[in-house]
Amino acid sequence: MNLVSMVAPVLRGRLTASLLATLGLLVTLGASPIAQAASFQPLEIATKSGVQVFSVELATTEAEKTTGLMHRKELPDGKGMLFDFSPEQQISMWMKNTYISLDMIFIRADGRILRIAENTEPMSTKIISSGGLAKGVLEVIAGTAQKYGIRPGDRVAHPLFNGR
Repeated sequence: MNLVSMVAPVLRGRLTASLLATLGLLVTLGASPIAQAASFQPLEIATKSGVQVFSVELATTEAEKTTGLMHRKELPDGKGMLFDFSPEQQISMWMKNTYISLDMIFIRADGRILRIAENTEPMSTKIISSGGLAKGVLEVIAGTAQKYGIRPGDRVAHPLFNGR
């Protein structure tokens, strides 16, 4: 028996114990070793006063679309969530379990803004409709549309809309 074959089991045991202790600490602190941070993508809206750039989370799965921005206490200016409702369809949203007022921007498949529901009521179960066929909904903090002069007909640039 050589030195390597004698030491290897001891080192392997120590590494395994160390790894398990680290994983245990992460779980205790509330961090998941396999958790992933939300990924943000740029989205641009061309308005009469210029181009506004937002950093958006993409909601594509049913679970992500159902949860949306529920239970969040804040949403910084310039951030938002983009819901992918492909293919284009009539969309209905609500504010149940959503603590912050939002502007909901309904966007057609061609990237044009169809409708904006401004200053939505937090925690409301009132249905907010797209008012026509839309492919996506951008949720941003209330007052954003007015602040940046965002209007129906403005163009949204993001890969979700005709690859832009």
